[in-house]
Amino acid sequence: MPEAELTADVLRRGEVEIVGRMPWSSNATFLVEACLDGETARGIYKPHAGERPLWDFPDGLYRREVAAYELSAALGWEVVPLTIVRDDLPHGVGSLQRFVDADFEQHYFTLLDDESTHDQLRRMAVFDIVSNNTDRKGGHCLLDADGHIWGIDNGLSFHAEFKLRTVIWDFAGDPVDADLLADLEALLDTGLPDSVGSLIGTFERDAVLTRARAVVREGSLPHDPTGRRYPWPLV
Repeated sequence: MPEAELTADVLRRGEVEIVGRMPWSSNATFLVEACLDGETARGIYKPHAGERPLWDFPDGLYRREVAAYELSAALGWEVVPLTIVRDDLPHGVGSLQRFVDADFEQHYFTLLDDESTHDQLRRMAVFDIVSNNTDRKGGHCLLDADGHIWGIDNGLSFHAEFKLRTVIWDFAGDPVDADLLADLEALLDTGLPDSVGSLIGTFERDAVLTRARAVVREGSLPHDPTGRRYPWPLV
């Protein structure tokens, strides 16, 4: 079995043990290890029970973490690491995401210095528009050993109201790659898959397609004329 499939199987079916709590997280976030038939895989567990209530997002941010992965997978973009819902974890139902063994000295602002990362960063920018990510900090862009950039911490996404907040504004005005536009057009043709739609609200589902349609129509990455569409802290 290929390594990626093996890791996914371990995370989906393995017995999970908490290794420790992740620092600097506003909600309860745990590093865990899953074990299955002698194989192990690390993951990031965000239990529903550990979420702080928010005035502008409904209960159940963990479902949005999973919806972000499912949208990334449906588009074929590999922006978000494998993320699933499990209801048999130590603190109850929550999201379980594959742990990215990254170079944690790197973040968006250091990656930006390397032009070879720009296509991946532009793709993440498009993904964040479509998913309406309100919290794309620099530290949420992780570089793995294969040079792939992953976007983590996607729980504050998919709101029906446009709330984009991101550090990725350096490519404003750049054309969106034709392959990405084709992927979005395919999504518009087929509609939002149930794997995404079942995790978010009715108006939120419609808004995903509205944003995708806007990106296809404009064909370029937007500017922020207000200067306020940034998360805090930036990293």
